[in-house]
Amino acid sequence: MTVNKGNSDNQISFLHEIFRKATHTCALVIPGGYYFLRLSRGEMLAIMIPITIAMILIDVSRLRQWRFWTSFARKIGGAIIRQHEIEGDFTGASYILISVCLTVALFEKPIAIAALVFIIVGDTLAALVGRPYGRHRFFRGKSVEGSLACLAGTFLVSMILPGISLWVGAVGAVIATVVEAFSFNVDDNISVPLLSGLSMTLTDRVITFL
Repeated sequence: MTVNKGNSDNQISFLHEIFRKATHTCALVIPGGYYFLRLSRGEMLAIMIPITIAMILIDVSRLRQWRFWTSFARKIGGAIIRQHEIEGDFTGASYILISVCLTVALFEKPIAIAALVFIIVGDTLAALVGRPYGRHRFFRGKSVEGSLACLAGTFLVSMILPGISLWVGAVGAVIATVVEAFSFNVDDNISVPLLSGLSMTLTDRVITFL
């Protein structure tokens, strides 16, 4: 699944962007539940896979203009749909849920939790700081200010999350920020958790080996 967002942030108002990111932040309940409910990998996937399938079906109903979308769901979420999503792409909600399933399946629990929190916190801060305060643009409309906010947020997360060392978390925070800024044609809701999770896994193994 690929996407070319370009400057799609400008396709919705900043007020709608705030609402969109507020719903995005609510996704913290997913890694939070994984940790606080002490779920196993299998239990987490048993919960998240049906939810992900349901969200994909909602997106399919939107793309195909089924009655469920036109008569009901559009009234709830239509205002925060971006242009590339209108033109045929899945929404960020589908991508983040797909990412949750992949990240939980591929990585150890502490790293999976960190990687998921990185995309939720980092992407939100990058948008909410970058859109109103970004003055130095560098790639597809991304700003230095937004990326610095993403780095600050993910680094802070890496310091307080349990189960990962500071060095491992710091590497993940940097990778998450770079990937968020240079996401190219892969949705960053997928690329950020997977690549930051991979970088933390490799860093952890190097540190353990040394």
